[in-house]
Amino acid sequence: MNASDFRRRGKEMVDYMADYLEGIEGRQVYPDVQPGYLRPLIPATAPQEPDTFEDILQDVEKIIMPGVTHWHSPYFFAYFPTASSYPAMLADMLCGAIGCIGFSWAHSSVERAGLIGGVKLKAIPSDGKFAMRASALQEALERDKAAGLIPFFVVATLGTTSCCSFDNLLEVGPICHEEDIWLHVDAAYAGSAFICPEFRHLLNGVEFADSFNFNPHKWLLVNFDCSAMWVKRRTDLTGAFKLDPVYLKHSHQDSGECWPQGLRLLPHWQLPLGRRFRSLKMWFVFRMYGVKGLQAYIRKHVQLSHEFEAFVLQDPRFEVCAEVTLGLVCFRLKGSDGLNEALLERINSARKIHLVPCRLRGQFVLRFAICSRKVESGHVRLAWEHIRGLAAELLAAEEGKAGRPHCRPCTGATEQGPRLQKWTERMPRGGSRNVERGLLCTLF
Repeated sequence: MNASDFRRRGKEMVDYMADYLEGIEGRQVYPDVQPGYLRPLIPATAPQEPDTFEDILQDVEKIIMPGVTHWHSPYFFAYFPTASSYPAMLADMLCGAIGCIGFSWAHSSVERAGLIGGVKLKAIPSDGKFAMRASALQEALERDKAAGLIPFFVVATLGTTSCCSFDNLLEVGPICHEEDIWLHVDAAYAGSAFICPEFRHLLNGVEFADSFNFNPHKWLLVNFDCSAMWVKRRTDLTGAFKLDPVYLKHSHQDSGECWPQGLRLLPHWQLPLGRRFRSLKMWFVFRMYGVKGLQAYIRKHVQLSHEFEAFVLQDPRFEVCAEVTLGLVCFRLKGSDGLNEALLERINSARKIHLVPCRLRGQFVLRFAICSRKVESGHVRLAWEHIRGLAAELLAAEEGKAGRPHCRPCTGATEQGPRLQKWTERMPRGGSRNVERGLLCTLF
């Protein structure tokens, strides 16, 4: 869908929304469909080729709307009000276009959960490719058990925030299985890439995971927020959260035959009782792009990242600091952290492009992530020329300062070291404290 299509379809969608709300009094307020009615009406897999907008909108009215409880109906008197207005809808549309999100670096949400739950978190050292390996995890487990702690939860990452590295699930998984430890796999960014067969080898060992999540709002053309999560045993969640207040009881709750595979327990899958209709926008994207369109989008970003990597490798003043697997390139000027901090400050102060840093092997590193749906090779080349120009200005200024010491450059992907260390010194605009290693949770 291009801008012209969006303008036309957007007007049609606004008309549909206005017609729906103005005519809502004429709709049956409470649906009379059976739970699971959608299953035979929609395909189990996304289409390979895009569907038309007309077909999708017809299916919304014909298939989706019959199962909707119309909370905005003047005949809806249940629960409490669900606020909505035309100005709020317009603002929500604008938020989706701007795409600003509040996000945190990898694992910080796990750190917060540990603080809430009163459990200790331990970062597991990584190998030379910034991956968590069996030996490091086993050593940490033995130390914790010897100290009287109870390890119970391990977070492995596929596509870490700092450098898009991949923990070795084939090594970590069996250990967690043998020790009866919950293994959660965080594939927030990289999970979208697994729609492409050539990247699925990075999933090897996922069968050991007890839970797995990824964020379609990062790389699968679905605007924020939209996250997908799987659990091996749904009863682990529903058993923890299940409550049956009288105002949630309904005629189908004990009818197992009309609920496919335990979906009658959906209210018990999370702490909040309500949730947004996020699946609808994902369904629209799947149908309008098709599997092939989404694969092409991912592959294009990966290709562009390798184009930028090639630019860096051709310039002897720069170095690539981590293996480029997907759409992220970690690079730096050969020299001191101060030199690279100054370069990043110049880049972001110029406001032509925007980058953020990370730390790898204790060194300050710049991240170049292919992000935009509209980015092309020309944008990547212009960004590189801009970076090169600012670097030349910076190095010329540095040459005028006698005795300015520089520390060692990155040493390549074979050196042993932590994937990322915390640091406390001043960060340029857009920086963040982050932890980029496997995490182990223990009870004490």
